[in-house]
Order: sequence, then structure tokens, then C-alpha cells
Amino acid sequence: SLVDTPPLLFLDEPTTGLDPRTRAQMWETIRKLVADGCTVLLTTQYLDEADQLADRIAVIDRGRVIADGTADQLKQSVGTSTLTLTPVDRDHASVVAELAESVLGEPAVLSAEAGRVTAPLHRQDLVPDLLVALRDRGITVDEITVSKPSLDEVFLTITGKA
Repeated sequence: SLVDTPPLLFLDEPTTGLDPRTRAQMWETIRKLVADGCTVLLTTQYLDEADQLADRIAVIDRGRVIADGTADQLKQSVGTSTLTLTPVDRDHASVVAELAESVLGEPAVLSAEAGRVTAPLHRQDLVPDLLVALRDRGITVDEITVSKPSLDEVFLTITGKA
């Protein structure tokens, strides 16, 4: 089915059992088919695969479609982005948490053992303001990440099962 460019292609778990290199090659082949005008209906249990390849995703639980949309729409339906900050000096973590709450307007969670601060991020445009506030206080950040919920988290949330 991949020798030619069919108008419609059904792929059922096309990367099951493949090593990472071969999976990436298969993903690239699928992307090329779509770019060439082929419509691909892909079934997969690898939600990262769906996140990488799908324009639209339907989540099926017990034989019924329980949610559908783009990856971003599904992720937004279960939560917001999260900002995580780790100061170079772990003793500054409580100050980082206070500044994060002040600037972001959201409660920040301090993981004292890890010296890490996590806060919901509804407005990504406030991150530079937070970084400036940290710099003004002489606090250097070792690591900063912004993450959206994963499609795994979406699936677990909307199916109601761990």
C-alpha cells in the first residue's frame, strides 16, 4: 500500500514493535503521504504517535468515541500548561514560589526536596516578567520548562481510569 500514493490509506498500529529509528522513518513516510494528498486513517495505542501525526484525534473507550478534536483541543480540555522552575540555589525555591504566585496570579507548588517550583500557566506572556523579577532578586534559574498535558493524561482523565 505504500508503493503508490493511494487517496485513502488505513493503517492499524503501523509502528507496533518497531525500534525508534524505524518508527521515525515510518512517521516520515506517513507525513509524506499526507503532504502528497493521501488521507490516512491511523489506529494506534501510542498516543505520542497520534500527537505527532494526527490532524484530528478520536478517543475510543469501550467501543465508543468519547472525545475528538485536535491534539491541542483535547489537551486544553483537561488542563492548562504548567511552568516548572528550578533555581540554581535550592534555598531560593521558596522565594521563586512567592514570585511565581505574585507574577502569574496562580498558586505555586514548592517541592522542597527537589528545590523545584511548579505553577499552572494560563498566560505564557507573563513568563518573561517572572524571569525579570527573579533576575532583579539575584536568583538564577537552572532549569525552566513549560509543558502541556500529554495525550496519555488526556486519555486517563476522560476515560476516568488509571
